[in-house]
Amino acid sequence: MAKLVFDIETSALPVEQFDSAQQEYLFREAENLADETAREIKRGDIRKQFNLWPFTAQVVCIAMVNAESSRGKVLFLADDADENEDESGAVQFIACADEGDLLGQFWDLAKHYDSIVTFNGRGFDVPFIYLRSALLNVPVSQKNWLGYRFQVDPHCDLMEQLTFYNVSGRDGAARRFNLDFYCKAFGIESPKAHGVSGLDMNQMMAEGRHREIAEYCLRDVHATTLLYKIWRERLSGIK
Repeated sequence: MAKLVFDIETSALPVEQFDSAQQEYLFREAENLADETAREIKRGDIRKQFNLWPFTAQVVCIAMVNAESSRGKVLFLADDADENEDESGAVQFIACADEGDLLGQFWDLAKHYDSIVTFNGRGFDVPFIYLRSALLNVPVSQKNWLGYRFQVDPHCDLMEQLTFYNVSGRDGAARRFNLDFYCKAFGIESPKAHGVSGLDMNQMMAEGRHREIAEYCLRDVHATTLLYKIWRERLSGIK
């Protein structure tokens, strides 16, 4: 059964894109504070969260590889066309003119896979791309990826598996850690080892560092693939 490992990167949309009613709604919690300094700090905090919401951010990159062959593609937004392969020749980088094109190409590729592997994809990546696709009227070829939570097909979310579906809550033995922490614990090179994290996406987009975003996203996918293989061999019970 072909499995697709994928990850997305997102970047906040300009505040000016939203009308006054939307801005009032988004920043209401900040505007309710009496102290001006506290208001500005809270507005900044809310602005940082824009990346997390599909109605206030866009998908700027999707990296994907076949879990078995490690061959794949990285689709990313860029001002000019740029298509080439990574050093191994296994992954093709494809520049996309806009988000609709990026999502359309992704769904065209996704229809060839039976199932997916993600890290926190159930909580973030999948609902994000579903909603962005709906907003842009991009046809979704796989609509069952959020299916029944307590199974690993068609969606194996490693965050769910490594916390045993959050069995012990925030402070127990199976508490949730981020991908960086899990990678270091299992001896996998962290995607953040090159000094880039998801928090840098807005600035990198503004600076036109599109290829760096693509390479970072691919590192996330490679790390997730290695973590999946460890989980499968040592914990899953899958033969």
